[in-house]
Amino acid sequence: MSPDFAIGFGRQAIELALSLALPMLGVGLAVGVIVSVVQAATQIQEMTLTFIPKVVSMFIALLLALPWLMERMLTFTREVFTNIPLYIR
Repeated sequence: MSPDFAIGFGRQAIELALSLALPMLGVGLAVGVIVSVVQAATQIQEMTLTFIPKVVSMFIALLLALPWLMERMLTFTREVFTNIPLYIR
């Protein structure tokens, strides 16, 4: 296994991990900004007010994105297992 291959394989795995985390992180960011704007408008500065909506919305985003996430993970895993003989050369 050459260093170029190992770097490329690691890069592909990191890109996959980031793309899998993106839907939940994006929803958490959007909900956090909306809650922050509401807090600034109403001058309510309660920490639990930001935490609960973000957790619930990220969970809902996870449930909605789960089929796509599983398909991406299964495709990557299938490619890794299929190409093991090529990797050990």
